[in-house]
Amino acid sequence: MRRTALAACLAALLVVCPSAAAKTVWLCKPGLAKNPCLGSLDTTAIDANGAAHPVKARRARRPEIDCFYVYPTVSGQPTINANRDIEPEQRAVARQHASRFSQVCRPYAPVYRQLTIAAIVRPEGIPLAGARLAYRDVRDAWREYLRRHNRGRGVVLIGHSQGTYMLRTLIRREIDGRPKVRRRLVSALLIGGNVLVSKGRAAGGDFENVPACRAARQTGCVIAYSAFSDIPSADALFGRVITRFPRAGGDPAKHEVLCTNPASLDGGAGTLRTLFRTERFPGVLGAVADAPPAAPTPWAALPDRFTAGCRNEGGASWLHITPAPGDPRPTVNQTLGPAWGLHLYDVNLALGDLVELVRRQARAHRRSLR
Repeated sequence: MRRTALAACLAALLVVCPSAAAKTVWLCKPGLAKNPCLGSLDTTAIDANGAAHPVKARRARRPEIDCFYVYPTVSGQPTINANRDIEPEQRAVARQHASRFSQVCRPYAPVYRQLTIAAIVRPEGIPLAGARLAYRDVRDAWREYLRRHNRGRGVVLIGHSQGTYMLRTLIRREIDGRPKVRRRLVSALLIGGNVLVSKGRAAGGDFENVPACRAARQTGCVIAYSAFSDIPSADALFGRVITRFPRAGGDPAKHEVLCTNPASLDGGAGTLRTLFRTERFPGVLGAVADAPPAAPTPWAALPDRFTAGCRNEGGASWLHITPAPGDPRPTVNQTLGPAWGLHLYDVNLALGDLVELVRRQARAHRRSLR
């Protein structure tokens, strides 16, 4: 590459030249040794009366669709961006979020140079250059996945927190305006990341052609929410159009944060199918999270422990979580403070519902291709 061309690339703040993309490092991919997205699904259901019984869950033998998972902020490295090393936190969050989807899809998860916890909590704000570097890795992994692995299969995008911010940008730039790629989109689970829609509409904010999911068998759509147990505070990081995280185009007068209840997509409240890992999460986040449920298996199910419903008031939209009154089983708390709500537990509170929705959407997607 000519020196002048290289200088132009560097000056463009991480707008990458074609030859600059590095080969993706995969956390999860079919055939990968020690794949955390294919961990044990052995589960113990714990009832409100304390009774416990095993629950069967099996990986799909020949799943017809893929899942492309982008994990949330987990890196405790002291730099702005993490490196591409695979650390215990990445493996743990892949087990915690993505492994249950192996019941319905082939999971793919790229390692990306994400913004670290240290970068997220900087008083001076999140550096835009660091966010662009993280996104570049996700975009390059997506393009590599389409080029080498997809082969026309349907795909579900799954993200949480920073992973959702990455996927929102990916959908806007790489999928929303490309009908051939969009037809492969079974759905997008964009949890804990402030997906925007036009007020009163199912789309029109972040995306024009990928609307909110309003039925269990709707495809090519988005499921999005952030969980709170109270009205989000004025400085809440989720549920409000204006937050401290990098974003584009949000106007509180025109937009609102999308909330779709995975337990009742067509509206109203529903009982969640809650699933938690029984291992303690490693690193910084594990130190501040609630203690996991105790069970002899890697997973614990808490049937009927929580109900959920979308609420929109005071300029905020969120999934309101209500614990069953008088229930002695483990609950969840705002361990990161009111501004974060139940962010650490967004996915697992409704994980059983999300897996079942993907199962139904996969069937509907298959029928739509006939």
